[in-house]
Amino acid sequence: MNIKIICVGSLKENYLQAACAEYIKRLKKYCSISIIELNEAKLADNASPAQIQQAVSAESSMLLNALNSKDYVIALDVGGVQLSSNEFAQVFSEQMNSGKSSFCLLIGGSNGFDDSVRKRADMVLSFSKLTFPHQLFRVIVLEQVYRAMKILNNERYHK
Repeated sequence: MNIKIICVGSLKENYLQAACAEYIKRLKKYCSISIIELNEAKLADNASPAQIQQAVSAESSMLLNALNSKDYVIALDVGGVQLSSNEFAQVFSEQMNSGKSSFCLLIGGSNGFDDSVRKRADMVLSFSKLTFPHQLFRVIVLEQVYRAMKILNNERYHK
């Protein structure tokens, strides 16, 4: 199984980089995992709504261009369906059973992504109704993918 996490922006904090590296190390036992970082559109602090939308559109185009047509795409968006960890693991299992082996999870920029990404996605998933810091969310995604792999392999993981 191949898993790509494509995200807008890069991690700046060493402790977040270390956390991501730890989960990537753990995940290599179960799958091929990679993170692709795309440049975040530059916005002034006082950007207008039109400028923000233009940035979101540009970032969304970059996300879509980074996809492979064979990827099973999960767009991570606050408006998506919410699943338990077991249900999230089942998504991987069901798709693998139907012949998919390449998964791509998309993390938009701090202003999200536009409908073009939601339309391309095979699933739009929300991890919570809560708002998370954008950079921390990558760690959360990696942890949940790791948890899903542990569940699929019937291995113990803290509850």
